[in-house]
Formats: sequence, C-alpha cells, structure tokens
Amino acid sequence: MRSYQIVDIRKFGSEEATSSHQPRLPPSSLLPHTTGPLFKNHPFIVTWNIPNLVCNRYNISLNTSPFKGVATPAKVPDQFLSLFYTDRLGLYPHVDLTKGKQYNGGIPQRGNLKASMNKARADINYYIPSKTSRGLAVIDWEEWRPLWERNWGTKRIYQTLSVAHVMQTNRSLTVEQATEKAKQRFQVAARSFMSGMLAIGRAMRSNYLWGFYLFPNCYNYGWHEAEYTGKCSNEVMRQNDELFWLWESSTALYPSVYLQASLADNPKAALMVRNRVQEALRVSALPRRTGTAPVFVYTRPVFVDQNRRFLSQGDLVHTIGESAAVGASGAVLWGASADYDDQVSCDALSSYLSSTLNPYITNVTAAAQLCSNFLCQGNGRCVRKNYNSNYYLHLNPENFRVARIQRRYLVLGRPTLTDLKALSRRFTCQCYTGLTCTPRTYKELAKALFSVKHGLFPSRW
Repeated sequence: MRSYQIVDIRKFGSEEATSSHQPRLPPSSLLPHTTGPLFKNHPFIVTWNIPNLVCNRYNISLNTSPFKGVATPAKVPDQFLSLFYTDRLGLYPHVDLTKGKQYNGGIPQRGNLKASMNKARADINYYIPSKTSRGLAVIDWEEWRPLWERNWGTKRIYQTLSVAHVMQTNRSLTVEQATEKAKQRFQVAARSFMSGMLAIGRAMRSNYLWGFYLFPNCYNYGWHEAEYTGKCSNEVMRQNDELFWLWESSTALYPSVYLQASLADNPKAALMVRNRVQEALRVSALPRRTGTAPVFVYTRPVFVDQNRRFLSQGDLVHTIGESAAVGASGAVLWGASADYDDQVSCDALSSYLSSTLNPYITNVTAAAQLCSNFLCQGNGRCVRKNYNSNYYLHLNPENFRVARIQRRYLVLGRPTLTDLKALSRRFTCQCYTGLTCTPRTYKELAKALFSVKHGLFPSRW
C-alpha cells in the first residue's frame, strides 16, 4: 500500500475573522434549487478528457480511477463526454484566416441553417448512438462569438464580412446604417445556429447535458495589475445578460479556467477562477427553471503557455478546489494531442497522476461528498457562504489519509465534530431540485456523527 498526505485545509484556508465583514450568500432556503448530480451521492466530479493514443502506443499506464467519466477528445463515438468541434456538428459557418477560406458561407447570415440541422441529426446519431446513456455534450465553436461587440481582434473579420454583405444588397446605405443592420442580422443568425444545435441535442439525447465550451466568459484578465480582484466587469455581466437565450437553451454550462504560467502558485489564480465560476452560476439561475443548469469547469493539468509544466498542488486548489467550493457540479480535465505526443510526456503524465493529481481529486471529491451528506443530508451540495473567502472542501489531514490500494484510491478516516462545525461555519447548502436540504445544526451534526461507524470512506452516511 502506498499512502499520500491529504491537502492541509489550514494551509489554504483563512481564519474566520478575515471574512467576517465580507458579503455572504443568502441562506440555503433562498438559493435557487439546482439540477441533481449525474452520479448519485457525488456532488462534485472530475471528468477525464485527455487523448491517450500515444501513451497507449508506448504501453504507458494512466491511472484514471478517481475520475467519473473517462473520454478522449478524439473522434470516438459513444463516450461519456462527447466533444463537438466545428467539423463534428452541423455545417458551421466560419472563416479560416490562415487559408483565407470561408466555410459554409463564412458568416452565420450566409449559412444554410436547415442543411446544418439535418447534418447535426446525423452527427448526433453517430457520436451518441445510445438514447438511454447519460453524459456531457460540449459544443466547441470558437471562431466567432454570438454578440457583435465581442468579435474583436482576429474575430473582427466577421464584422467586416457582415457589413460587406449588407452593403452588397443595398448600396444606398451609409456605413453606419449598414453596420447597424449587419449587427442585427449577425446576432439573429448566430443565435439561430447556436440555439438550434442545442434544441436538436436536447430533443435527441435528453440524458446528455448540452452546452457550449467557454460560455459564459468573464473576461477577467489583467492579473498582472497590483489591485486585481478577478471580478467580472458590469459591462461583461450586462452582455452576458443579453445571452439569456443561450442560458435558457443550455442544460449545462462549460466555462474555462485554464491557467497561464504567470499564475503558477499565485493567489490571483483563485480570484480569476472563483469569479468565472460565480458568473456561470449567476447566469445559470437567470432562466428561473425548477433547477439551475449545472456548471462543469474546463481545466488543464498543464499551463496553456508551458504545456510540459504541470500544475502544482496549490494550482489544483486554485482551479479544481475553487470550482468545488463555490458550487460547481464538476470539472473537466482536458488535454491537447500536442501535450502528450511522445514517451517522455506520457511518462510525466503517468507520474503526475500518481504523485499529485489523483490524491488531490480523491481528496476534494470525498470532502464534497462528506459535506453534502453531513451538512445537507445528501439532498444538496455545499457552497461557500461567502464566495470570495478562501475556504475549501478539503479533508482534515489529522483525521484522514488517502491510500492507494492496487489501482484504486480510498480515503481512510472519519470526521470529528470540530471538522463538521468548521464546514457549517464556512459553507451552506444548495438543494437539488425537489429536495429539502436545510443545513444541520451543531446538535444535529453531533447526532449524525454518532451514528456513523468507523471504517472506509466514502460510504453512505
């Protein structure tokens, strides 16, 4: 047996007094209900979405046992996570600037929506053949954004082509008039393509959770600034409110919190992540359904600008740990084929899994389960009372340890009443749809703890 140290909650948590004057979430009775977990009794999961072809070729074993749902980004049908790139779903209108070529009309206004829908049906039947299986369906369309003003930089080509398209049909318009008309037509067409794809997906494979990668975004860059808070600007939040139709059409949201190397072991990473996830949770509640759409946060085990450098345990706390603490339903660990394309990189990934990633995932998912079962009676997930505090769903290392037995990771130990009281002070409960999850009082926690026998964890409490 090989055992590992548990993440020390005291290392990454702040004292109670530091957050006493900060805004708190409303009581659990006022929080909107949220969609229940994909896996019963698992309020927070981490899904594997990393290519394994090269590693398999070298017979390098990748232990993914702590992950709930293991998939590859490759063109493989019938996976727990189906990733629909531009060439895998419908006829996506876009421009390839490197080739100087327009595909499927180039801009949404010139796309063939009916033909795109027909192809999408065939694509969904191919990639998700089963009508009864459950999973995540992520559409990755990144060439243009559905709001006109968000197409800056290289994406400005979609504005230029849209204005030119209007001018061709009516040469009497001024540039200002053509631009306004182009904006309206672009946004209507973009909405039709995006909401149409989601509608088909929901209708054909209702057991999958459908949404677009990178939506919503917070655009909270600027962490090089001394006074960086990570908060989304009012303008960005206003723009996200304009995308109400997208949140209404989605059954899951998939924001991204990939880290640049400048954020390595940097507390500002936590500020960036928590505000992106908090914004996703905010917009998920806008449609006022019986349960808010779950949020699955895209992360990477390496830095985007240094793809041979793995995230440290502190970086994992700032990404996966933050996501769990503020109320996400899970995280998706994604990898590019270029990240693991030789024997050296595959060996490094295998070692990283054993030494760092798997023990941490085991820790945070078990802690989320413990908190849910004790504090929320298993009927909801734990979320920070103050989203901007530094409290995490980590097991107390004095009472727990992670052990690897053969290829499985287990948590040994049981909580103390002091542990449970700390969770009660720092977290509240967000109930699953149709259930009641009023946080237990100290007296009720003591009674629940008394009824739990010694043994392996996790188990049913």
